Amino acid sequence: MRKKIFGEVLKSGAVLSMLFLMQTGQAQVAQNSVKLQASEKKITINKHIYGHFAEHLGRCIYGGFYVGEDNRTIPHTAGVRNDIVAALKKLKIPNLRWPGGCFADTYHWKDGIGPKDQRPTIVNTWWGGVTENNSFGTHDFLNMCELLETEPYLAGNVGSGQVQELADWVQYVNHAGTSPMADLRRKNGRENPWKVKYWGVGNEAWGCGGNMTPEYYSDVYRKYATFMSDWTNSGGLSRIASGANGGDYNWTEVLMKNIPHGLVDGLALHHYSNVQWNKKGPATGFTDEQYFKTMKSAWHMEELVTKHSAIMDKYDARKRIALVVDEWGGWYEVEPGTNPGFLYQQNTMRDAMIAGVTLNVFNNHAERVRMANLAQTVNVLQAVILTEGDKMILTPTYHVMEMYKVHQDATLIPLTLQSKDYVFGNEKIPAIHASASAKEGVTHISLVNIDSKVKHEIVVDLDKSYKDISGRILTSKTLTDHNTFEAPDKIKPVAFNGAKVKNNQLTVEIAPYSVVVLQLK
Repeated sequence: MRKKIFGEVLKSGAVLSMLFLMQTGQAQVAQNSVKLQASEKKITINKHIYGHFAEHLGRCIYGGFYVGEDNRTIPHTAGVRNDIVAALKKLKIPNLRWPGGCFADTYHWKDGIGPKDQRPTIVNTWWGGVTENNSFGTHDFLNMCELLETEPYLAGNVGSGQVQELADWVQYVNHAGTSPMADLRRKNGRENPWKVKYWGVGNEAWGCGGNMTPEYYSDVYRKYATFMSDWTNSGGLSRIASGANGGDYNWTEVLMKNIPHGLVDGLALHHYSNVQWNKKGPATGFTDEQYFKTMKSAWHMEELVTKHSAIMDKYDARKRIALVVDEWGGWYEVEPGTNPGFLYQQNTMRDAMIAGVTLNVFNNHAERVRMANLAQTVNVLQAVILTEGDKMILTPTYHVMEMYKVHQDATLIPLTLQSKDYVFGNEKIPAIHASASAKEGVTHISLVNIDSKVKHEIVVDLDKSYKDISGRILTSKTLTDHNTFEAPDKIKPVAFNGAKVKNNQLTVEIAPYSVVVLQLK
């Protein structure tokens, strides 16, 4: 039997036992069941779990968000597409990470301010070797965040930058008084500071950010974090350290042990779902085996979050430091005929499954996971939006994020889940994934069936009586279905009528590869 208990504080021994049961399994359960549980501890699902990521990579910024101030064919505000702004505002995106990614550790922010015709160019050595003209810089990004009504999350250059450079950037965007950097900001047309709270101190320091050891990076981090603020961090900066690559638990251990906790507010974690890192397979024409392996990789997020959280608990039992999964999503081969360095891929029902499973994991671990960023927003990797000239489409991943926005800043409802297996060959993973929350008298339950063949019935034991039940479902005829510029609405949420309630027990029939969000009042 696979039994998963979420939403409560787990001791390290219990964590290991739970992981053993999830990985090995016992007898096949008689039915899929979810039990909502009352909890004295009120845990909020932080809205920042639903964050996004915009890197200077391929067509994410140029040709995606930004079409230029002189564009006469695409409606825009200061060069930023109005249709993208409207779509992201509907998602209520809480934060947007920029300018990278690997690009962040080669980016020098002063190259992107001042008159655009006087800005120097650089070569984007990470992504396609194209020339970056720096026409989209600090003012453009932070003003765009104001349009989006979202919090900016700036990734500072530690790999090739200097401490003074990052300290100056903080002063440039945040200082209200008189100072060299604040005066420079005013000279460039912005009187009031943007008051940026979230700052990444480097990116992937274990790889493209410098190939550092955790011991070396922790010392570098301490230095940078010290000069970003004053003694008491009176500016209220949230400083986020470059965290582990997947299952590198030693990285987390070293940082938690070596960095004074007053200097750090979050540890990053990166994990991408794929078939095989060096042979990722196509984004659309994938096989059943490739689908299963991708979903196994996506479900691995549960183990990663659990084990990294257990290490953090040893040093931070009060959970003051957040686990920030600021890069996650599916990663496949690029679309045929496109630049390999631009990471442009289509988005199918497989991606909807990744999003549903991953967001359920984050919700259920909301006590420690308090920020995350899907990679990436437009035209790159598991994008929520794709563009082609003046056309724009919303992907299945967009629709899952829109359905799940009801969990933002809601109170987590802990649950016990028993799931039948999704079996492929000699391997198996849970078929059903779930999370639940309550806000303003309304309960929402998110259910995902990742099984590629089998419809599943789920019995939900409710925590109280409800008079009204409604829901929406995202599904399609085949797993490889996707929205195109010719058929932009092939996949979109529709009303769900497969739930029946009797005596505080809800029975739900959910089709293969489907995401359902129920609303109970």
